[in-house]
Amino acid sequence: MLNFKNAGQPGQVRTEQQLYHGYIFDLVQRQIKTPDQMMVTRDVILHRPAVAILALTDKQQVVVNSEYRAGVNQESIALPAGLLNENEDVTTAAARELSEETGYVAHDLQVLTTVASSEGFTDERVTLVLAHVHANEKVATNFDTDEFVNSQLVPLADLIALIKTGTVQSAQTVAAVSYYLAFCQQ
Repeated sequence: MLNFKNAGQPGQVRTEQQLYHGYIFDLVQRQIKTPDQMMVTRDVILHRPAVAILALTDKQQVVVNSEYRAGVNQESIALPAGLLNENEDVTTAAARELSEETGYVAHDLQVLTTVASSEGFTDERVTLVLAHVHANEKVATNFDTDEFVNSQLVPLADLIALIKTGTVQSAQTVAAVSYYLAFCQQ
């Protein structure tokens, strides 16, 4: 059994100054008393919650997107994902994002887990959701005004190979596939 005396204990935010306010995130500088009683100053990105969807057909094909991502300045391959709207629950957001980006209709949604990919500087949490889709059941996509997404069905084995070679580097994609393989696959 692990024994980390302060695991899960929050620090005490003593002061917080907003440095930037945006649509998706805010940047703040915090003075924090840590659970180890240290005083630290940290810049923190406060990010809206998000979902990523591992959408599988009954033939073990996965809905995979290719989309330009400004943070890495390249077209990236990843699972469909997006931000939650205000007061929206995770499974509703997952179904909406899958439909908007890919046209696929989500069935039997199941929350897998929530991941924090860069907890050293952001509070961003992405909830990973498993969904089932039917290859021939599609509706019209509804992209945001500043996005264009290419989607296709890919055999799960091919996605695993792309992760293994480093072609797919999306943290939530790697985590969702790994979680599925470890805990869900029959």
